[in-house]
Amino acid sequence: MKKNRLIPIVLLRNGWIVQSKGFSKYQNLGNPVASVKRLSEWASDEIIYLDISTDDRYDLRRDDQGYKNRDNFLDIIRDVSNVTFMPITVGGRVRSLSDIEARLSSGADKVCLNTMAIEDIELVEKAAREFGSQCIVISIDAKETQDGYKVYSHGGKNETKFEPHELAEMVEKSGAGEILINSIDRDGKGTGYDIPLIQMVTESVSIPVIACGGVSEWDHFSEAFEQTRVDAVAAANIFHYVDQSVFLAKKHLFNNGVNVRKPDLIKI
Repeated sequence: MKKNRLIPIVLLRNGWIVQSKGFSKYQNLGNPVASVKRLSEWASDEIIYLDISTDDRYDLRRDDQGYKNRDNFLDIIRDVSNVTFMPITVGGRVRSLSDIEARLSSGADKVCLNTMAIEDIELVEKAAREFGSQCIVISIDAKETQDGYKVYSHGGKNETKFEPHELAEMVEKSGAGEILINSIDRDGKGTGYDIPLIQMVTESVSIPVIACGGVSEWDHFSEAFEQTRVDAVAAANIFHYVDQSVFLAKKHLFNNGVNVRKPDLIKI
């Protein structure tokens, strides 16, 4: 039986790993490579690395931590891929097939599309045909409005005409291999996953779905698996504040009967 996955999300903003709240407030957490190295050693199943920078400035303003102070995203991904033991999904500012190819060539195993999947659905089809559906993940950012759930683009700023399940169905038909569904309302709030939103998406597609947004305790992961058909659970902020966080979260899931791989720290 296919195992459920536990996936840390790392957000990169202008060279720093950051904590996000509501897609609008950000707190610097540290080096873009060191954080990922720890998450890998704590036995993450995969990692999702998203560039949420609004420009091309990548600068830690220091290079005294044993890691080079890179000035572009692809070099950062190369550094990250050299210190990890698990598959890496890379997203952010992907606008073309050449952008996808560059990220895969730099060490990514999968590439995540967001706004471009909305603006140019043919890009999803072309990417799946060129690189394989297993490489293409579509990130859907959703928010509850007076008219129900709506998909937002451009980093959660622009409301679109799509409901989450509609866009999910479209990208599946276009060849996407996986969907990351993220609740803007829950981002950084720690109130748990938006279960109805996740149910809406998982019940409308047959490809794997990853849940994201709102985790502040291990039980929130369990609830998503128990109450929805989600294939994987993801989170960002919670994994940065607890030592061996991924190992402890997976141990909690394993001990509560969730079908995850047996937790074990990676020895290097």
